[in-house]
Amino acid sequence: MSDVLERPASSAPLDDGRLKIVGTRPIRPDGVDKVTGRALYGADLAMPGMLVGKVLRSPHPHARIVSIDTRKARALPGVKAIITGADFPELADEEYEAGESASNLRDLALNVMARDKALYNGHALAAVAATSSAVADEALSLIEVVYEVLPHVVAVEAAMADDAPVLHDKLFTGGLKEKPTKASNIAKRNEIKRGDLAAGFAEADVIFESRYDTAATHQGYIEPHACVASMASDGQCQVWSSSQGQFMIRTYCAKVLDIDASSIRVTPAEIGGGFGGKTTVYLEPLALALSRQSGAPVKMVMTRDEVFRASGPTSASVMTVRLGAKADGTLTAADVELKFQAGAFPGSPVGAASMTALACYDIPNFSIVGYDVVTNTPKVAAYRAPGAPISAFGVESAMDDLALTLGMDPIALREKNAVHDGTKASYGPTFRNIGYAETLEAIRSHPHYSAPLGPNQGRGVAVGFWFNVGGESTAAVNIAEDGTAMVITGNPDIGGSRASMAMMAAEVLGLPIEKVRPIVADTASIGFSMLTGGSRTTFAVGMAVTQAAQKIVEDLKRRAALLMDVSVDQVDWIYGAAVCTDVSKGKADLSLADLAAKSGQTGGPIGSQISLNAQGAGPGFGVHVCDVEVDPETGHVTILRYTAAQDVGKAIHPSYVEGQIQGGVAQGVGWALNEEYVFDTGGVMENAGFLDYRVPVASDLPMIDTVMVEVANPRHPFGAKGVGEVPIVPPLAAVANAVRGAIGKRMTSLPLSPPKIRAAIDAG
Repeated sequence: MSDVLERPASSAPLDDGRLKIVGTRPIRPDGVDKVTGRALYGADLAMPGMLVGKVLRSPHPHARIVSIDTRKARALPGVKAIITGADFPELADEEYEAGESASNLRDLALNVMARDKALYNGHALAAVAATSSAVADEALSLIEVVYEVLPHVVAVEAAMADDAPVLHDKLFTGGLKEKPTKASNIAKRNEIKRGDLAAGFAEADVIFESRYDTAATHQGYIEPHACVASMASDGQCQVWSSSQGQFMIRTYCAKVLDIDASSIRVTPAEIGGGFGGKTTVYLEPLALALSRQSGAPVKMVMTRDEVFRASGPTSASVMTVRLGAKADGTLTAADVELKFQAGAFPGSPVGAASMTALACYDIPNFSIVGYDVVTNTPKVAAYRAPGAPISAFGVESAMDDLALTLGMDPIALREKNAVHDGTKASYGPTFRNIGYAETLEAIRSHPHYSAPLGPNQGRGVAVGFWFNVGGESTAAVNIAEDGTAMVITGNPDIGGSRASMAMMAAEVLGLPIEKVRPIVADTASIGFSMLTGGSRTTFAVGMAVTQAAQKIVEDLKRRAALLMDVSVDQVDWIYGAAVCTDVSKGKADLSLADLAAKSGQTGGPIGSQISLNAQGAGPGFGVHVCDVEVDPETGHVTILRYTAAQDVGKAIHPSYVEGQIQGGVAQGVGWALNEEYVFDTGGVMENAGFLDYRVPVASDLPMIDTVMVEVANPRHPFGAKGVGEVPIVPPLAAVANAVRGAIGKRMTSLPLSPPKIRAAIDAG
């Protein structure tokens, strides 16, 4: 079920009464190929003479690589190439902005292929290319590696201890007033603060404090990492890859292999899920290096075990949250400390977690301190609103207990302290055109919120925030000779963006959606675009598409004026046709098809391309309510009912917006109840497969109700805001708060697995 609530906004970019395509629900243009199996994913691609590439990975979480002997493997018939760290250039530290976060290119290269040390179980040590999978496997078994096994550390607080084994001899804690002289696993300390913390707590009538922790969780995409790469004898490279950004793949491969970016052409395959986990590279540079050495195309596909052991989950964390409030619920102070596991190299999302932790609240005095900590675990990757679900779990759990302490309704407590238009956000900017208050009201007035509960049942509320971003984007719109249109962009479709791009172009051009074909182009066929991430695509790429279409409309009016023999200011474009506004001229309307057929008479082919750096992405807010039932005998949690309200700006394709919200909730529920990386005492992951790493399936979830609150973003032609990341932020806390209501005891450690809940019930 879905509801749409709309606040009239004089700042809305377009009058919705004029919209014919935007806001409707056409069939997705890529749907038929996907449901019939015709769509090509990374592992579906093949080339003549193609070799199979496989990776040798470290069995140890921390070990010095004394030597790697590949002679026996090279002598095996069918082996065409073997690479190790010695085949890659040494890179200097260099930060590269890649949408949701920055990557250190040196660390990226060392993660792709280890050099002196293996830093986690699964770290790549060597790769082979052979004529068959069996030969490649045998070759891997013949590679002899001598290790000096070193002490390892997995838990984030253990890694912060003074006596912890240090992963990087040259890593010194950043963000301190004075540079340390001793290497540390604490890569960085960040702090955001405002006001006088001590005075704020002194003003409080009630102070609540607690500690929370979360486990590392994987994005859980169904499609493993896969690619095909070919390097020709003249150095020209082609890569086919499932990723969240073909330009990101091009840049990273060029940097890691020291190749000109112009020599690499990356063609995006369909993507079977990413959720942030495919915003980096693991296989592509290896496949290119193997192709360079062998002279043949190389295909590489991770096993599911490799996906878990060698690609990035999100961080495990430890948090403390301290809140102060007056008796009427007014927050006076907040003190938040976040310790995030980065994995083998710096770069956890603790910065974003710090910025989002208190973003929903107007608090005069606060301090948020975050620590980025390296551990002997896979380097973390982005996971849908990176960091925000984790910090929201701590803050929203504390807010729930504060409401209980004050005897306040949990929505009322949040409404009392909510940010509004004009509020200065905790992370700096001033909020404009936000719909947070409307989402709170949508849940408070929803029938779900007042529905009765039964025995062993509980209800939880939580709120969440994500910035949404814009960034560099390119789009082209070309008109075919029959008057149909092609929309060409450089961003992989991971959530229905083909449809939304086509819809926005169709709206501007006045065409039926069936007459617009969206295409995701390779890196040689369209200008640069940032990757698909940060909930930026509909906003930023949609802005480029809309401007390109608007440019075409202006050109069509000029062409129509020539054919009508009138001035261009006497021509208007109305629903796909040029109309002479001076009726006394007696000029017949000219459709887009008419103008396309005569394009040779008016200047030649009709098309335009726009490149821009989109600014002004509207931030998103969500409010969720969850009902659960806890079996007191087993500790099993059943999700009974779930409703999510979100400020979506303008829903370009409402069905996809609903799907994004429902998908975020589903992943958040899994994160809250079941999902976690489990390591043995030797630092090896014990549950590297979907049988033991349990994600929610259909039978674990009810129908998730969505309420779309439309508060238009005036900085977008159709009022759009990003929607894909906000919905995963509240569920961790919403579920935990509901479980607290059901069992009468706060649980502060995720996941809330049946053994943990049963132990809490027994202890209580």
